Amino acid sequence: MAVPTVRRSPYKDFLQPALQRRFATASLCVLAVAYVQALLLANWTSLLWSWFPLGPTGIRTVFFFFCTISIIILRIAQYHPGLRTSDSAAHTFFQYGLTLPTVEALFTYSTSAYLFSQIYLWSLPEGSGFEWITYFMSDRARLNEKPILLTTHLVLVGIYQALRHLYEDVDRLSLGVARPEAGTGKPMDGDASIQVQRFKDQLPGIVLSSVNQSILGFIITLFVYPLFLRATIWRTMMTFLRPIYKLPRTNMVPTTLPFSFTAILRCWFVSLMILLAWTTANTAFSLFLVKSPLKNGKPLTTDSKDPNGSLLNGLKNKKLSIKCFAMWELALIARDFPERRKAIYEDIDRKDGPMWSQVYKICLDVLKSIDSRIDAFNGMPAPPDPTEKAAPLDETKKRTTEPPKNEAIFEPIPSKRGLRDQVEKVVNQVARSPGQGSQLSPLAKKATDVAGQGFITLQKKATGSEDTQGLIRDLALKVLRSGLGRPFRQHYSRRLMRVVLGDPYGEPSLYINAACALSQLAVHSLREDRYGHVQRDIAAIMRAMTEVTKKLETFREELPTHWTDVEGKRECPEVDDVLATLKDALGQLIEAFGPYARDLRLSLKDMRLAREAAGIMEPAVQLAGKMG
Repeated sequence: MAVPTVRRSPYKDFLQPALQRRFATASLCVLAVAYVQALLLANWTSLLWSWFPLGPTGIRTVFFFFCTISIIILRIAQYHPGLRTSDSAAHTFFQYGLTLPTVEALFTYSTSAYLFSQIYLWSLPEGSGFEWITYFMSDRARLNEKPILLTTHLVLVGIYQALRHLYEDVDRLSLGVARPEAGTGKPMDGDASIQVQRFKDQLPGIVLSSVNQSILGFIITLFVYPLFLRATIWRTMMTFLRPIYKLPRTNMVPTTLPFSFTAILRCWFVSLMILLAWTTANTAFSLFLVKSPLKNGKPLTTDSKDPNGSLLNGLKNKKLSIKCFAMWELALIARDFPERRKAIYEDIDRKDGPMWSQVYKICLDVLKSIDSRIDAFNGMPAPPDPTEKAAPLDETKKRTTEPPKNEAIFEPIPSKRGLRDQVEKVVNQVARSPGQGSQLSPLAKKATDVAGQGFITLQKKATGSEDTQGLIRDLALKVLRSGLGRPFRQHYSRRLMRVVLGDPYGEPSLYINAACALSQLAVHSLREDRYGHVQRDIAAIMRAMTEVTKKLETFREELPTHWTDVEGKRECPEVDDVLATLKDALGQLIEAFGPYARDLRLSLKDMRLAREAAGIMEPAVQLAGKMG
């Protein structure tokens, strides 16, 4: 009878419930902000109904909550780990500007702002001066411009906030890493209390940012509304409301602007309210969704029927977010969970090979991808495919007929004489045989000389120099140094990240956790690997990490600064972090397996190169330094 196979649960079956719990926590923060905002607009004539959740305050809370929760829904749809890697800000705009996520962000923020404005207007008491229709002299109705101003102001703030959301890449999640020095020997949980404390620490920054953005948003409205939007919106509202109310037949815009002190104060206050809600939602989402991939102090896949199989499923997943979380969990297992480490060493009966062999290959492939991208950038040819064989010489066919002639088959067109024909002839000669020179007729040559001298004369009078190329270069550098040229600067850090981390998104934690997991599993195998499978791969691991570390360090130092990078800063903290982790991981391998180098088939040259890559001095050099 065949043994029933155990179903391997996909890694997303454990990751998605964890993300949903974190989404619920972020939603509670949004609900709390919505309740506070509803209390600010409550009618405090009754001590009970002013705060009771089942009354008008509760209804306003629900409406405010739905306005803000749409931002979290947008984040769920568009969240991604990793930095946007591109050479310049202009390249980023052309790559992501005219895409569906951009339209979704603009629509979500503007719709949220419009609904928030209507709920706020509905919550105001009578006589506030923000009614849509006012009456003068009994039944003479007039359209009030103040609610139009408030609604337009909030929609403009929403559009501005959406553009800021896209520019700052708020959708990015900064995942954590499991460094060996951070381990305490106990399972690190990354529980909610830590995240809540981090959220409390950021509350002053949330308030300050909201105040600044509300002031800037009103300045935008102060110029955009009267100059571009006022007349169009007024006519539209008159046309829409005239069949309902007895409004005047004329669409003439009022002569006075609605910028009274009360209107300005209310517009600023309501924009501050919604910006506080949006900023709180984004901050809570970014904090709570990057908790460690643990559940009750244990790895996410612990409850799986096949924990190793589910973890492998996540490591092999093509989606970057799932792969990064799985690699983070593997690094935590390698650092803090001895039982799961032993399970990796002892799991040798898998279909695609032992668990250790698959994990070792996945981590090395992640690190070697840096090597491959550097080679591709440098233009190094790919290694030949050994499966392809060159055709033998004796199998080439011999030509049995004469090759086709290159002679003209039509009668030549009689040549014409004239300035235009001579210029065309010269251009054709230069294009077909450049560098061989050509001859102009005396008339054409005289015309070109006069034109060239005239251009040089004009340039010399205007700039005092005859160097045309230098003039263009100086003009381009002046533009690049100004604010207009900022989007076109190709900074050193951008170019380095795009090559090292990949595109369109590059997540440094993926490479850091891969190096940490590989080194920790190898080091702990000295005591925990009963079968000795890991020892056979130590030499290959050290050689591969040595090659990647040396190539990354060399490339970082030799990458030239682009001519558009007028600042010239050669800094890239993300790549420096990856390089430092590779050196630390290599140093741990050298320290653990250095005494067994000969038994592991590591030559003296291998150990010397590994020490150089890790920044460790040779023992003889250390001894000489102590004696000196």
